[in-house]
Amino acid sequence: MSIGKNIALLRRAKGLTQAELGDLLGVSNQAVSKWESELSMPDVLLLPDIAKVFAWI
Repeated sequence: MSIGKNIALLRRAKGLTQAELGDLLGVSNQAVSKWESELSMPDVLLLPDIAKVFAWI
């Protein structure tokens, strides 16, 4: 499974909107949308923060 699909799956499991996840990570909802649709990838420096958001799932 790709990073984008994992982000989408985990985001939904946590009950977050793309805008809410973007706010937590300091990016736009459009950036989250692009990750989930695999048009782009999150910056490698954001990966620890993404992991923290989803750590308790």
